[in-house]
Amino acid sequence: MITIIKADGSAEQRQLAIMRARAAAKNTDIEKAVKAILEDVKENGFTAVEKYSLQFDRAVPHEISRETIDGAYASCPPELIRALEHAAANIRDYNEKLLAKSMEWTSPDGGKVGRIVRGLTRVGIYVPGGTAAYPSSVLMNAVPAKVAGVEEIVMVTPPTENLSAPVLAAAKIAGVDRVIAVGGAQAVAALTYGAGFIPRVDKLVGPGNAYVAAAKRLAYGALDIDMVAGPSEVLVIADESADPKFVAADLLSQAEHDRLASAVLLTDSMELARAVDGEIVRQTGYLSRSEIMEASLRDFGCAIVCDRLDRCVDIANDIAPEHLEIVTREPRALLPRIKNAGAVFLGAWTPEPLGDYLAGPDHVLPTSGTARFFSPLSVDSFLKTMSVLEFDRASLEPLAPEITALAECEKLTAHANSIRVRFE
Repeated sequence: MITIIKADGSAEQRQLAIMRARAAAKNTDIEKAVKAILEDVKENGFTAVEKYSLQFDRAVPHEISRETIDGAYASCPPELIRALEHAAANIRDYNEKLLAKSMEWTSPDGGKVGRIVRGLTRVGIYVPGGTAAYPSSVLMNAVPAKVAGVEEIVMVTPPTENLSAPVLAAAKIAGVDRVIAVGGAQAVAALTYGAGFIPRVDKLVGPGNAYVAAAKRLAYGALDIDMVAGPSEVLVIADESADPKFVAADLLSQAEHDRLASAVLLTDSMELARAVDGEIVRQTGYLSRSEIMEASLRDFGCAIVCDRLDRCVDIANDIAPEHLEIVTREPRALLPRIKNAGAVFLGAWTPEPLGDYLAGPDHVLPTSGTARFFSPLSVDSFLKTMSVLEFDRASLEPLAPEITALAECEKLTAHANSIRVRFE
């Protein structure tokens, strides 16, 4: 069951503070260990990577052959392959429509200016092993990179005894160029600095455990990363028209991720809040990850009842959730007031799992309130831009006095001289 809170300006803020604290907590021991691994790999290359791989995974890092990948694809049920290919097609279509183009134009001063858009040269994708091996995440990370024109996509995954066939099949469908069996902080370090046959990449994306997340955070600057992901979260804004069965199911769909996941209902109806609570109890009884869901909802889930929907929107913007569902009579009426969310799902027939798997927009989303300033992963995440300028004498000469005036104001005489010598 979930705690039902009547919003009064302070009760709901206490609950939100608990949610923020769960995401802000850091393990200094993990950071210390990861920092040592990064420094060791930077100094000693593949020797260090192999050492940590044997220590933690009891396996030597190795490249997965194309034959193994093809065999994994062939071993998957046809209905799964159809679903993966359908998802990949939708992700590809969505990102192709977003793809930025290079462009040039004539400036007001008569010169040519513009922007060149290029895909990154090499990108790494981290894919967890074990029970957290999600083929959908392979598609969500690799397909936008492919659309961006990334020259080489390198996927790493822990060297488990039996690598996930669906994950390898997704890599084939998405067009991943290389798959390397190496995991943990040592994999992040190898992709950051380069280590033996494991190449250095320009950007690293994909989820991982606390060690992988810490390694990505510490490596940032030597390479780019997608984001430092926190626990999963969903927030549902609903009014009395919402079906409590649907709302409860959607809250549970995020609560099952892990014990730190957050599922919050914002509503102007106490009756709905109580009905959703009852549905949560009923549905949890037949779902497989009930212990995880119960812990998540007990510690970080709640229903906040406000006096009006406008107040629900204000709280939602303050939380800046990863997933925001609006299940009201007129969901689009609230959309213009939504400022902060990773992804917005409108209406009773747009549940969050649709976005996780098949709709097309990415499920790699900012968490822990970072939707205030971060955006979802997309083709944009794998592009870089370069400015381009081209002036001739006729277009530069009228600007020369102003350029030299600005340069001399900043006491950069060589800058001013660079302009002046052209017109002596």
